[in-house]
Amino acid sequence: MAQRTKYARNGDVSIAYQVVGDGPVDLLVTPGFVSNLDLNWVDPLHAAFWRRLASFSRLILHDKRGTGLSDPVIGVPPLEQRMEDVHAVLDAIGSERAFLFGMSEGGPSSLLFAATYPERTSGLVLYGTFARGRANHEHQGALSQLSLEHVVDAVTNHWGDGSTLELFAPSVAAGERERELRGVFERASASPTLAAAVIQAVLEIDVTPILESVRVPTLVLHRTGDVIPVAGGRYIADHVPNAKFVELPGDDHVYFLGDSQSILDAIEQFVTGARQAPRPDRMLTTVVFTDIVDSTDTAARLGDARWRAVLEAHDQIARDCFRSYGGKEIKRTGDGFLATFDGPARAIRCACAIRDQVPEQAGIRVRSGVHTGECEMIGDDVGGLAVHIAARVAAMAPPDEVLVSGTVRDLVVGSEIGFSDRGRHALKGAPGEWHVFAVVDSAPDSQVGTPTSPERVGGRERVVLTLARHAPWLMRYQSSRALRRSERPRNTR
Repeated sequence: MAQRTKYARNGDVSIAYQVVGDGPVDLLVTPGFVSNLDLNWVDPLHAAFWRRLASFSRLILHDKRGTGLSDPVIGVPPLEQRMEDVHAVLDAIGSERAFLFGMSEGGPSSLLFAATYPERTSGLVLYGTFARGRANHEHQGALSQLSLEHVVDAVTNHWGDGSTLELFAPSVAAGERERELRGVFERASASPTLAAAVIQAVLEIDVTPILESVRVPTLVLHRTGDVIPVAGGRYIADHVPNAKFVELPGDDHVYFLGDSQSILDAIEQFVTGARQAPRPDRMLTTVVFTDIVDSTDTAARLGDARWRAVLEAHDQIARDCFRSYGGKEIKRTGDGFLATFDGPARAIRCACAIRDQVPEQAGIRVRSGVHTGECEMIGDDVGGLAVHIAARVAAMAPPDEVLVSGTVRDLVVGSEIGFSDRGRHALKGAPGEWHVFAVVDSAPDSQVGTPTSPERVGGRERVVLTLARHAPWLMRYQSSRALRRSERPRNTR
C-alpha cells in the first residue's frame, strides 16, 4: 500500500496526514504521546497493524501538531486545538463522517471530538487511554505515582535512547536493536522539551465531565497489565452511555506488540458491524451569555434615540465577534445574546473581545458567562441544564468580567488563558456546588515555533529518516531480519 504524506491547514499550522486503503468507512487514528508518519511503516509489525486496518477502511493517519511531520509549535496544544486539527484533516480529505481510533493520550481529544461533533463521528474506538490525568477520590488517574516518576525520568533524562520501552513495551525492552530503533523514533517524533511538556500536560487533562455527553457507539479496549491502569478504561466505559468494554491480556502499552490480532479483530467487528448513529438531538456545546450591565438606568439616562444607536453598535460588535470566533448566535436575551461554540477557548476569547470592544464604540459595559455541557437541540434553539448554568454564571459576573465554570477551565488547560479563582457557589436550579473562575488573560493561541535545524539531527538519524522517506522497503527488510534473529532460540550453554 502506497503512503503519501499531505498537509491539512488549521490556521497557520500544517498537520501532516496520510490516507491508506479505500474501504467503505473512514477510520481516523488519533495517535498517543508522539508519532512520526515516516517511521510508522518501518517496523514490520507496526506496518502490518496499519495494513490490517486499511483492509476494511479508508485509514487516516496524522501527526499531532508539534510532533512528527506536522508543524512544530511552542508549548503543548490544548485538547480543543487538537480536536480542531482532526476536523481540518477530515475536511481536507472530504470525509463527512468517520470512526475515531483514539489511543493513549489521543483518547481524551477523541472523546471531546465525538461529544462536540457527533454528526461527524460514526463511532469511537479507544485503546489504553484515560479520562483524567491526576488521581482523585474516584479515579486513580492516567498513571500511578510510581509509573509517573519512571515516565518523567525516562523522558526528562533519557529521551532519545529508547528507555521508554521499559514502560510502554516491556516485552521487547531487552532487545538492543529495538531500543536503538525506539530511540530514533523518539528523536524524530518530538524534541526532549516538548516530550517532557506533553507528559506534564497529561496530568492536567480531565474530560470526565463530558463522558456522558458522548452519544456515538463506543468501544473501549484495554490490556490488563498496561502502564495506563485498566481501571481508567473501565471508568470511561462505565460513564459513556452504552459503551462496550473489552479487557485484553498483555503488558505492552504499544498496540502493535503482543496479541495485536485481538485488538484488530475487535476493531474490525465494531467498525464493519456498527449501525450508523441516529442524527443527534443532544450534543456537547459551549454556551455563552452576554449582558449589558445596568441597561435600564443607561437607557433612561440616554433617551430612546441614543439608546437605540448604542444597542445597534453593541449588537454589531457582538455579531462580528461571533463570526470571527466561529460562534453561532442563538437569540437575543433582553440586552445581550445567547451564543454557542464548538470549543471553549474560542468562546472565552470571543466573550473577552466583546467585553473589550463594546465600551470603545458604545460607551456601555458588558459581562459574560461561559459553560460547556450537553445541550438539547430544539430547532434553532438550545436548552437543558448547560444553558441554565451558563446563564447563572453570567448573572454572577461583575461589570467587564467574563466568568466561566470549572468545567470550562479544565477543558482549556494549555491554552494560555489565565484564570482567577472565584470559589464554589450554589447556582439556583443546578445540583450541587459549582466552581467559578474569572478570566484574567485571554492570550491568543500559541504560534508556530521554529522548525528544528538540520544540524541538530545526528548523522545516523539523518540516514534513518532518509531511508524511511525514500526507501522504506529497505528499513522494513532490516527490521524483519532483526525480528527473526530475536525469535531464534538462544544457545544456553
